[in-house]
Amino acid sequence: MTDANTDGNLAEYTVSELSGAVKKSIEEGFGYVRVRGELGRVSRPASGHVYLDLKDEKAVLASVIWKGVAAKLKVQPEQGLEVICTGKLTTFPGQSRYQLVIEHMEPAGVGALMALLEARKKALAAEGLFAPERKQSLPYLPDCIGVITSPSGAVIRDILHRLNDRFPRRVLVWPVRVQGETCAEEVARAVAGFNALKPGAAVPRPDILIIARGGGSMEDLWGFNEEIVARTVAQSDIPVISAIGHETDTTLVDYVADLRAPTPTAAAEIAVPVRAELVSQIADLDRRRQRAAARFVAVKKDRLTGLSRGLPKLEDVLAVPRQRFDYLTSRLTQGLGRQVELQGGRFSALQQRLNLRMVNLSMKNTKSRVQDLHKRLTLRQVSGLQNRRDRIAALTRELRLLSHESVLARGFALVFGPDGQPLRKVAQAPEGSRLTIQLADEQKLSAHVVASAHTPASKDASKEKPATVRKSAKLSADKTEKPKQGDLF
Repeated sequence: MTDANTDGNLAEYTVSELSGAVKKSIEEGFGYVRVRGELGRVSRPASGHVYLDLKDEKAVLASVIWKGVAAKLKVQPEQGLEVICTGKLTTFPGQSRYQLVIEHMEPAGVGALMALLEARKKALAAEGLFAPERKQSLPYLPDCIGVITSPSGAVIRDILHRLNDRFPRRVLVWPVRVQGETCAEEVARAVAGFNALKPGAAVPRPDILIIARGGGSMEDLWGFNEEIVARTVAQSDIPVISAIGHETDTTLVDYVADLRAPTPTAAAEIAVPVRAELVSQIADLDRRRQRAAARFVAVKKDRLTGLSRGLPKLEDVLAVPRQRFDYLTSRLTQGLGRQVELQGGRFSALQQRLNLRMVNLSMKNTKSRVQDLHKRLTLRQVSGLQNRRDRIAALTRELRLLSHESVLARGFALVFGPDGQPLRKVAQAPEGSRLTIQLADEQKLSAHVVASAHTPASKDASKEKPATVRKSAKLSADKTEKPKQGDLF
């Protein structure tokens, strides 16, 4: 009964209420804590948060670093690194576990950083990033030098001063933070940015890169031990000089760079030669060249002088050739005369034959041309005669159409006066005059004019139908003569 009554007096919770009560109890009981341990499992999902385990030889503490805090950490969490974490203890009801929300993380002493550095060094060396055969040679005299460092520190001033003293060159500075959370990312971005420049562009592509920083503790130089920086420097197509810290300071960048300088000032000295020394060396080489050339000419001159003493005189050497030349000249003159005569005769014969052939050819061509012109003239005459015949025929037809015969054939008549001239007006035919009328059959009729327009008529006659000419119907039975050839209207 006691157990039952006791159970009946217990408070009843839901799962969420109990989880919330546990969460509140843990957070209020511990608050901020500082925990030291070794990093075990480290997980980085796409969300940007970091999930990891803090462990020692007896226990494991689940931990989480939110995205905003993870981006600001000086040392990125890696498995096996001993660290000291500061944060709040809370619970995760979804899995019924408690966890540490880390807000700050630092290595647990220099030993932990050294252990991590050694582990990274072994991994990169195993990949061959430190191999001497992959390192590039530096240009003897670069036109442009790229410097990756802080623009406000003494390092850049020392580099520029040393370059001006030795051999002034064009310098491009890519400003970065040389320590802190974003140091590694900015340095890697600067190396990649210089390599992305195109040759011949407005901004010149450097021939050599210098990554420089002053001295500091291991924690201050830790950004140059990050993998992202080491791999970016190893992949650079531009030769890289590492000048980080003092001579005793060593980072991963020193191992992957093409050359390590003990100090930033030494890096500037390595990058360019001394201009004064070059000028002096060139002058010395020029003097040596001149002396060597003078010695060479003197030796050759002495040898030529010695050889010339053993040579025969020029007159003796040319005596026989001159005699042969004179002999051949005389023979050549005679031979030329005979050849001129012989060729002249041949030329005359050829000229006569050529003239005869030319005359025959000219006559043949002329005959052919005359025949051609005769044919063309004959064709032209025939064509001209035909054209003239056609023209005469056309004019004949036109003349027939315009002649008085064609008019008479249409029913008209030709009237001749007493004087034999054709009449054109009534006034030319007075009363009582004898007229001759020609019709289309070329026969003539005789007629007398009874009255005309100029002769007054009787009253009875005035009543008659007006007429221009009244003719006597009495025709002569005799056929008159044909009209003369020149009779016209």
